[in-house]
Amino acid sequence: MDERSTTGKIFTHLFIIMFGILMLYPVLWMISSSLKPEQLIFSSPSIWSKEWTLENYINGWNTVRDVSFGLFFQNSFLISIISVVANIVTCSMAAYAFARLQFPLKKLWFSCMLMTIMLPAHATLIPQYTIFHNLDWVNTILPLTVPKVLATDAFFIFLMVQFFRGIPRELDESAIMDGCGIIRVYTHIIMPLAVPVLITTSIFTFIWTWDDFFSQILYLNTVDQFTVPLGLRLFLDSQGESSWGSVFAMSVLSLIPITTVFFIFQRYIVEGIATTGIKG
Repeated sequence: MDERSTTGKIFTHLFIIMFGILMLYPVLWMISSSLKPEQLIFSSPSIWSKEWTLENYINGWNTVRDVSFGLFFQNSFLISIISVVANIVTCSMAAYAFARLQFPLKKLWFSCMLMTIMLPAHATLIPQYTIFHNLDWVNTILPLTVPKVLATDAFFIFLMVQFFRGIPRELDESAIMDGCGIIRVYTHIIMPLAVPVLITTSIFTFIWTWDDFFSQILYLNTVDQFTVPLGLRLFLDSQGESSWGSVFAMSVLSLIPITTVFFIFQRYIVEGIATTGIKG
């Protein structure tokens, strides 16, 4: 029985490893292609190449319409960091109000907030663009960051509400008896205990903002305002003359920030979601 169990585990692990390699093959091929000469990318589809070069990285970083690709990284980091900070602060404040405070029509407003999650983004696309255009915010980062300051990401509010409801109310009551107001309860009791869900919110916000293409192409029109996804699009010529080597090279670099963030904080993602629970 022990030999059969050991053999079964070996085959199970081998299957998982092979399946993982199969799933990673497109990423490995992209990394390999970023190091190949341009003429060998599609003529030699295997991962291993007979020639290697860093020319794709050099050309991709420096030859995007006379603008360094580093500017696109700078713009992406700026928008992502602002979005992360704004979501942590404003979404946690809204969640604290729904989870702990009492105010008129609380359940109605919470239901309205949940309805915004179910509403397709395309349904509000034209009204939002009209508002931002009238405010003269188009071709700035304001349409991509100001909504975060107003706690428009209802998913994160809902996530935090469920987490806050799991924190014992006795802590709030004890703090209030000691003279704390609702603001100090929020800053000194709730927020320190909510680190897992705050980290989860930060990670998802960073990844979703970094990878966002549709909103950025909608509101950013000039090259000096472009982010990494829009910068990658510049390599693709509508007439078919695309610099695939540079595309793959810059795509590899664009994966480094979100991959690093994910692997460093992945245990907090699981912990943050697992401890929210689903309460009525």
